Amino acid sequence: MPVLTCSRTNHDSYSLRRPGNLLNDFGVINMTELNKQPFVWPVRVYFEDTDAGGVVYHARYLNFFERARTELMRHRGVSMTELMRDHNLIWVVLDMNIRFRQAAKLDDELLVSTELAWNKGLRIGFEQRMTRKTDGVLIATADVSAVMLYADSLKPARMPAWIRAELE
Repeated sequence: MPVLTCSRTNHDSYSLRRPGNLLNDFGVINMTELNKQPFVWPVRVYFEDTDAGGVVYHARYLNFFERARTELMRHRGVSMTELMRDHNLIWVVLDMNIRFRQAAKLDDELLVSTELAWNKGLRIGFEQRMTRKTDGVLIATADVSAVMLYADSLKPARMPAWIRAELE
């Protein structure tokens, strides 16, 4: 597996780069490959995130994963506020499978990567990984499926074409 490097982008997020595969034969960034890269959101562990032992409380990992998914959408031009206000649409999580690998601790800097894994009809799937920035240790992973609903009725809604285009 190629080495991944992490760098801050102009959107105050991080993007993972696999050396060599983002440049085409002319040395120009291949936007198709760039869009395939995982979106990475930095998170710092605060005292409020930990239990009495200074270890991140298990439910807080959900918050960290949620922030990264929300920021991925924002990065791709999909504002949750505008989605609800202007289009009467919201996202809800159908299921989430989290695997805890190592404990995160007070003051750790974490990087939460989020990739669109699949898009089937009304549902969308994300693969997420949380690593510690200082040593790259895998902290947790999550597989998430979500569905779009009409905000007023909570009935399933088909994803608008403009959102689908932003995510592909």
